[in-house]
Amino acid sequence: MDCLCLGLLCADLVCHPVPALPNQGQLMETERMELSLGGCAANTAFDLSKLGVNTGISGCVGNDVLADFIVQTLNAAGVDTRGVVRSNEEATASTAVINVTDQDRRFISYAGANKAMTAALIPDGLLEAVSVLYIGGFLMLDGLESEAMLQRLAQAREAGTRILLDVVQVGDANAMERLQRFLPFTDVFLPNNDEAALLTGFSNPWEQAEAFRSAGARTVVITEGDRGAHLLNDQLKLRASAYATDFQGGTGAGDAFDAGFIAALLQGHDLPTCLRWGSALGASCVRSTSATGSVFNREEALQFMGSHAITVESC
Repeated sequence: MDCLCLGLLCADLVCHPVPALPNQGQLMETERMELSLGGCAANTAFDLSKLGVNTGISGCVGNDVLADFIVQTLNAAGVDTRGVVRSNEEATASTAVINVTDQDRRFISYAGANKAMTAALIPDGLLEAVSVLYIGGFLMLDGLESEAMLQRLAQAREAGTRILLDVVQVGDANAMERLQRFLPFTDVFLPNNDEAALLTGFSNPWEQAEAFRSAGARTVVITEGDRGAHLLNDQLKLRASAYATDFQGGTGAGDAFDAGFIAALLQGHDLPTCLRWGSALGASCVRSTSATGSVFNREEALQFMGSHAITVESC
C-alpha cells in the first residue's frame, strides 16, 4: 500500500445544525441525525481511497455493532482493513457531534478501544513497507506513546517511510511534553490553529510553527479553516488562502485536508501544490455535516481546482 493510516477509529453520531444549544431538560429537534464514519485515521483513509490512493488502516475497535459499521464502511470504500484489531475489553470509540448554526461544532467523545492500540499490535515490517505513514489522533492514542513505538518510527524512517502526524485537542497540561518525544520522528506535522495554541501557548501561526520546528518537526502546516494555512520548514515559508465553499459543518475538514496533502505528496508534487490539494479536499468536506459525506474524489478535486483558485505565496 502507498499509505497506512494509524490511529483513531470512531463512529460519529452527527446532528444537523440546530439554532442554539438546548437548555437543561429541553428537547430540541434537528432535521437529521446521522451515523457516520469518524476518527482522524478512519476519515483520512476513507478520503485517500476516494482519491485513488492505495490505503490501509491500523487501529483498535471493540467487538460490537459500531466496530462492524466502521470496518464495513472502510471496506466498501476500498481501504485495506487487515490492520484493524478487535478488543474484547474495550468498546468501540464513539463521538456525538453537535452542530449549532454559525458556530464551530462541539464534540462529546469516548476514546474507547483506541487507547488499547499499541506498537506490538502493528505487524512487523508494515511501517517500513509503506511510502507514507499517517498517524491521526495523537494525544488520544495512549498505548502508542511508548519507547517501542518510537523505535518503530525510527526504523520506518530509516527505510524511507515519510511520517505525517496530526493531533486532537485535549485538556492536558503535559500535552506538549508528550508530543515533543514524537516530533523528531515527524516529517510533516499538521495541527490546526486551535490545537497549536493550546500546545504552544502562542496564537500566531508562525510562532506556533517555529515552536514545533524547534521541537524537531521537519515541516509544519498550521491549518486555519476559512483563513487558509501556513507552512514552514527550513527552506519554505508559505501562506495559502482558502477556497470559498458552502459551509454546513467542519467535522472531518482537517482530516480531508491531510488526505489531499498526502495524495499530492505521493504524486510527487511540490509543497505549494500539496497545500492546494489539501485546501480543496477540506473545502469539499465542509459542504456536509458528516466527516466524509461530501469529500471530493480525484476527478472532482481536479475539476474544482481547475475552475477555482487560491493564492499560495512565500512570506
